[in-house]
Amino acid sequence: MKNSTLFKIVFSFLLFYQFGLAQVDVVYSDLVWSDEFNTNGAVNSTNWFQQTQLPASGSWFNSEVQHYTNQLTNSFVDAGMLNIVAKKEPYTDQGITKQYTSARLNSKFAFKYGRVDVRAKLPVAAGTWPAIWMLGKNVNEPGGYFASTFGTVDWPACGEIDIMEHGIFGGQNINYIQSTLHTPSSYGGSVNNGGTIASDLANSYHVYSLNWSPFQLTFLLDGVPYYTYNPSIKNASTWPFNLEQFLLLNVALGGIAGTVPSSYTQSSMLIDYVRVYQNTTIDTQAPTNFTASIGVITSTSVELLLNAIDNSGTIGYNVAYGSASNGMAGSSGIQKSIIITGLTPNTHYDFTTMASDLSGNQAINNPIVLGATTLPNSTLICSGTSNLAQQGSFSTGYNYEFQTNGTDVKITYGLLDTDKVGVVAYLWKQSPFAETPMTNVSGNIFTHTITGQTIGSTINYGVKFAFAGGLSVTNYYSYVVGSSCTMGISTFSELDKISFPNPVSDFITITSNVNLDKVEIYNLLGNLVLKTETNTNAIDVTSLAPGIYLIAVYSGIEKSVKKIIVQ
Repeated sequence: MKNSTLFKIVFSFLLFYQFGLAQVDVVYSDLVWSDEFNTNGAVNSTNWFQQTQLPASGSWFNSEVQHYTNQLTNSFVDAGMLNIVAKKEPYTDQGITKQYTSARLNSKFAFKYGRVDVRAKLPVAAGTWPAIWMLGKNVNEPGGYFASTFGTVDWPACGEIDIMEHGIFGGQNINYIQSTLHTPSSYGGSVNNGGTIASDLANSYHVYSLNWSPFQLTFLLDGVPYYTYNPSIKNASTWPFNLEQFLLLNVALGGIAGTVPSSYTQSSMLIDYVRVYQNTTIDTQAPTNFTASIGVITSTSVELLLNAIDNSGTIGYNVAYGSASNGMAGSSGIQKSIIITGLTPNTHYDFTTMASDLSGNQAINNPIVLGATTLPNSTLICSGTSNLAQQGSFSTGYNYEFQTNGTDVKITYGLLDTDKVGVVAYLWKQSPFAETPMTNVSGNIFTHTITGQTIGSTINYGVKFAFAGGLSVTNYYSYVVGSSCTMGISTFSELDKISFPNPVSDFITITSNVNLDKVEIYNLLGNLVLKTETNTNAIDVTSLAPGIYLIAVYSGIEKSVKKIIVQ
């Protein structure tokens, strides 16, 4: 077996921090199903079904050009590896002749919740589309292994979990892989996706993983989380992931992967192992010592502090109020903070809280009902809602709140966009510019307290929301500390208006309304790779390897950072 190499590259330095936060919420440790591919020859028919039946259209769903076959030349085990081989060869099946063949395997094992690890090496040739993914066992897809017995709903109501796809993301680095969720609320070109850049996909093995709990799905590359899907509202439209799913392994050709070159002959996805873990110990002990109390109250939010102990190590908490509810996982014996936002000032709310373990055993003192009244708006608490952006854009917008406590100001921002996932936030101080990570309090709510402020002074702050696939930055807002609730929009620096062609090859030509004192370029691990201390706007990057970098430009005391792709 070949050793895995861990190469921590992510879209940007800011998302590197994000990925560090996107941890799994439930650890699964018991191996319940696997294929180690230790027997040479045909694929193990006890574990795998070879799906070959064409859809009614006579072509697969994304204008792909291959036949999936059960030929030994398209899928076989050799030297401890499953080979899925996409080949150029004329092949007639079901009355239709195609010029390419490949294989599509369905696992005969389906499960709900757990961790999937697949160690594989991918084909990267133009026109190839390798995928490791899952579908709901209830999908009504003629020709699928479970369809004739369990198929009751059409795609995407069954839910689709793309653990890893490659080759269909035009303009991305050759080593870019992506994970995507398809649900009734977002499918096809789903906004629910996140990706990362691996090292040398063509020649190196990597472990592609999914950690699937009742609360969220987290995707990992070589054990490092890079994307989490956790919609704030979970229903049939956003969360069809509460039923069993099965695994699929395949290599498609053409379609949205692009034209297959005339010189193409064949390429393979090699799979070392497929492993599924769950927690199989029968748990009959209910959580104990469940406590719930009220934490910080503002005019628009209430913090609930929950704690319980369970032998499994994981607690599932649920909070219901009115017609809404929030659910999330916590660790046994560790206090969990859940902040309910979007509340009305000076209004009483009752919150029904419950604790259970993942086996469904409920705390004996469920439920605990807590009452709290939000604070009235005052001169010390100023809040609002906006969708204005100085970088990127917001599909819905965000809430913001500034609250003075003594000489401290607590700044809280909540992202309202439901199409952005894996969100982290950074507080931006306008002048002199500074960027500070904010603390996630619940969902997409983030806060940071600045200390030692002068009553009556005006401060200007905005927030950068970073998420899978991009970022959006709010406008700067001005706030008079302790004495005024007048919120204003502050214009952002001229330095933020710099522009340059992107991607670039030999030189970066920067267009700016201000003189630049210094330019620095960092790789995505945060290492400085190029620096100039000159006022020239043309930067020679011929020494840099192709890839994604961060470029920092300086003018006086101000700094602006943007992403750039070097070809």
